[in-house]
Amino acid sequence: MSMPRMIVLGVAVLAAIAAIFLMRGLMGGGTSKAQANLPPPTPSMEVAQVLVTSQPLQPGQPLNPTVVHWQKWPKAGIDSSFITQDQTPDLAAALNGTVVRAPMVEGEPITTAKFVHGDSAGFLAATLQPGMRAVSIPVTTESGAGGFILPNDRIDLLMVEQISDTPKRVTARIILSNIRVLAMDQTYKQDKDQKVVLAKTATLELTPDQARLVTMAQAAGPLSLALRPLGDNTPGPSALTRPANDNNDDQAPAGGPVRVIRFGVTSSGAPSGRKE
Repeated sequence: MSMPRMIVLGVAVLAAIAAIFLMRGLMGGGTSKAQANLPPPTPSMEVAQVLVTSQPLQPGQPLNPTVVHWQKWPKAGIDSSFITQDQTPDLAAALNGTVVRAPMVEGEPITTAKFVHGDSAGFLAATLQPGMRAVSIPVTTESGAGGFILPNDRIDLLMVEQISDTPKRVTARIILSNIRVLAMDQTYKQDKDQKVVLAKTATLELTPDQARLVTMAQAAGPLSLALRPLGDNTPGPSALTRPANDNNDDQAPAGGPVRVIRFGVTSSGAPSGRKE
């Protein structure tokens, strides 16, 4: 083979090799793969099921499974007063007879300080509506509708007053109407083949003015409870709602004094605390 041909063949071989390397570079075959430097994996966050509210709750509202639900909560942020599912396997039994003690917003974890049980000291205060007072009055089985009045029933409060000694005359008047009963102190006694209800006191939910009126009315005579039908929330005439010009002997004027007759001496007192 002649020298010129060998030179041409060598140049062709070199050109082919250069073309191969050029094509490999264009296709990325000659570059090394990039390695991402990822941080080391962190351990998964431990969570627990915490009892939270499903809606805003107000004081006095019953606490039951329909207004709460379980929600995942980081274990590191769980307070000792939170209610967890591990500690409360039976939610319905744990909330039985409980009421809300302090306002709660939706999604707020329920703590042991935000509700009370029916047998605790703060239960009655939690069931009171804002601005109302709890007042207890002595009753008997006869004056308490035979023991059929239960908490949350509505009653009319009547006062029996003696207006004359000779001849003896008494009058009964409705002093308050549509009053909510908070509690009834009743016991049951077995008498032969039947149970006898023994009523001692009734606790009523009253406004401050109504509380003063009832306190003064107890000095005038015995008080009786008249049970109202369920769903009947229409207020009737009472000593705080009756027109001032109503002079019916069986009615008490609106905001007027309660007459106290003791040993033949008549005195009066104003329910609003003013002097007559």
